[in-house]
Amino acid sequence: MLKKINRTLLEMWTGILVLGVICQVVGAFLVKDQIYYAKSLWFGILLAVASTIHMYRTLDRALDLDEKRAAKAIFRGYVIRYAVLVVLLSICMVTRVLNPLIVFMAYMSLKVTALMQPFTHKFYNMLFHETDPVPMPLDETAAGEEAGNPREGEGPSQDLRQKE
Repeated sequence: MLKKINRTLLEMWTGILVLGVICQVVGAFLVKDQIYYAKSLWFGILLAVASTIHMYRTLDRALDLDEKRAAKAIFRGYVIRYAVLVVLLSICMVTRVLNPLIVFMAYMSLKVTALMQPFTHKFYNMLFHETDPVPMPLDETAAGEEAGNPREGEGPSQDLRQKE
């Protein structure tokens, strides 16, 4: 079942959940109102997971568009995600049902998860008994053509100027 889920999403969700568990354990020692903290933390974690799904869908749809429309679609998705976040944090601040700082901290697990991605990627490679493809060198003719074109300031014309 795990292999059917998009690999990047799976890795992101794993990182988000691991961070959620770590924050829950740390909060158990530091926070007085455990229920309030846990509700706020896990709401933020769910919000982060929902955000990854929205991000994935936005990028997937944008890949089918031309460059200009794709940039607009990606920007629109970004604005929608953060507008929803601002509205939900505002509701949290007004109603005091959840702690907006804890919700925001949990939502920002997205950023930390992106940094953890090489580790989660290696974990799932081990779990699924997979390896990443090895990059192959460029075709010799393509590499030779690029090598034959010196960059500006290099090459024979540069050598002639130095002799003069």
